[in-house]
Amino acid sequence: MAQVQVISGVERRRRWSKNQKRLLVAAAFAPGAVVSEIARQADVCPGQIYRWRQDLEGQSNGFSEVVVSPVNPAAIGLAQMIEVIVGDHAQVRIPASIPPDLAAAVIGALVRR
Repeated sequence: MAQVQVISGVERRRRWSKNQKRLLVAAAFAPGAVVSEIARQADVCPGQIYRWRQDLEGQSNGFSEVVVSPVNPAAIGLAQMIEVIVGDHAQVRIPASIPPDLAAAVIGALVRR
């Protein structure tokens, strides 16, 4: 026999804090994650997670997520390089010895592109 849940009174929407939304979006778009599985675990539809991602991107505070990956043994010569990927369209490798203001100018030019 199926169970029926009776809600008496005024039905209310769930409220998600910005931090909760940010955590769900990060989990959904982590490498190897499946958005529909994360949405199912949180009891929301996948479209809601995509909407939250869009809303959170609009509230950008000027910082980007940084992912530090292990050094590839085949790329030992690149170990002293900083690789910056902006979106899906731009990538640059900057020597670690470059002055910070020059690195910021290069990255700024990529972002404005």
